[in-house]
Amino acid sequence: MNNKIKGPYSLNSKAVAEATRHWMQERGVTVDEIAELVMFLQQKYYPTLTMEECVHNVEMVLSKREVQNAVLTGIQLDVLAEEGKLFTPLQDMIENDEGLYGVDEILAFSIVNVYGSIGFTNYGYVDKLKPGVLERLNDKSTGQVHTYLDDIVGAIAAAASSRIAHRKQAEREQELGLPHAPEDVEEAARKPAAEDKLE
Repeated sequence: MNNKIKGPYSLNSKAVAEATRHWMQERGVTVDEIAELVMFLQQKYYPTLTMEECVHNVEMVLSKREVQNAVLTGIQLDVLAEEGKLFTPLQDMIENDEGLYGVDEILAFSIVNVYGSIGFTNYGYVDKLKPGVLERLNDKSTGQVHTYLDDIVGAIAAAASSRIAHRKQAEREQELGLPHAPEDVEEAARKPAAEDKLE
């Protein structure tokens, strides 16, 4: 009998973030590829948008704990399905990306929602066209299972696109001298730092 006393659970946010990066790389998805999807979604609206901006916004989305949770959960289920370790009929549904199985998209919605409902439009569009990395993730001939990951990648791109749209709107408001509230923690943190430098 194991009498080892288990200590209280302690969340290690750095370990979660590192595991997220590791598993995305392990499954062959790069930040640059997701950024290319963001450019695909937003360049028409913001012709001066750069890849650096797209990469930055993807990075900011990936820094969110809700996103990391979804990435780790989805990839784990994909890997288990690939290894044939899920119970049937769930094994068959995930392995074959069953059309009536929509839990993968529900998990993706938790990412899309991080930057508001505007992300749903972006997600639906990119999910339908499946450009770039999404086409590769949907290639069933590789033997890999990406039932969750393809939706997660599309959702990260959609959320990053939404973040860009919110920030571009904020920039317009500032240019017009309209009252403006910081859109997220990153911007709110930068503002006091900038004000400190002026003093």
